[in-house]
Formats: sequence, C-alpha cells, structure tokens
Amino acid sequence: MTRRRSLVLCCLLAVATAGCGIRPTGVADGGTAPSGISQGMRVYFASDSGPRGVSRPDARITDLNAAFKLLLAGPTAEERSAGLANLVTRGQAFSATSRHGNVTINAPGRHGGSPQDQSTGQLVCTVARAEVLLHGTRPDKVQVTVVGADGRAGPYQCQQFLTR
Repeated sequence: MTRRRSLVLCCLLAVATAGCGIRPTGVADGGTAPSGISQGMRVYFASDSGPRGVSRPDARITDLNAAFKLLLAGPTAEERSAGLANLVTRGQAFSATSRHGNVTINAPGRHGGSPQDQSTGQLVCTVARAEVLLHGTRPDKVQVTVVGADGRAGPYQCQQFLTR
C-alpha cells in the first residue's frame, strides 16, 4: 500500500509540475481602448424601458433641424420588431436653436413634457446628440428646453430620460 501511495503521489506531482501545456507568449497588442462618446448620429425611440438610442451611421446632419427629419422617419422595420416606437407625431412642426450647449426646441403644437414622457425624451435626446456632433458640446453639458403650446418645459438633459 505504501508503494502504491508513493507511485500515485509521484504521478500527481509530475502532472502538477508539467502544467497545462500552454506555452507562455509575449504581450499581445489589442489596439487602443475605446474612449469618449460613440461616433455618428443616434436617434431615440420609445421602448418598454424608456427612450433607446439607435445608430444612424450614414446620416449626415448639417444643423439641428436635420435631427427632426431622422426622428420623424421613425424606426426601421427591424427596430419596430425589437419593440421600438416613435411617439413623436409627424404633423408637428419643430425647429431648434443652440447657443453654447443650451438648445431650445420650438414645438408650437406640442403640450406638456416631463422626464417621464418618452416623446419628450425622444426629442431631447435626439437633438442633444445632434448638438454634440455639430458643436462638440460635452453630452453632460447639453441643456434642452422645449417651448410648446403651454409654455416652456426644461431645461432637460438626456440622462434624465434614460434613467428609469
């Protein structure tokens, strides 16, 4: 029995010292780490969990008002099947101006707006993203005010609509 234990112990030690068989390699370069905000335009649509941004990598915007066209075009069929919807109605007229990261959305036919309202979140987040891309404003510094039929609402930051 003692000889058998010794043999088993020697085998276990041999296996343990042999390792896993993978030879060490040098350091592999994985490239640069991503930093900052994602590139390209994002449009925000309503979902069960609040406004959700979708990428529009081929969209070229030259001013804030171009963001409304992307939003009013609505989600693609694939995005709709994933549960996204557009709560911003097409019949409304929108325009936006910006000064030092303070964006004003003029929506004469629109009523109300709060951080619980997904359609307001769609407007705020989509136009805030356009502001970041067009003027280089930091996302956390963009303030959006919505001026509608019943007065002013805001200023809002996109983040207020994304935390639920």
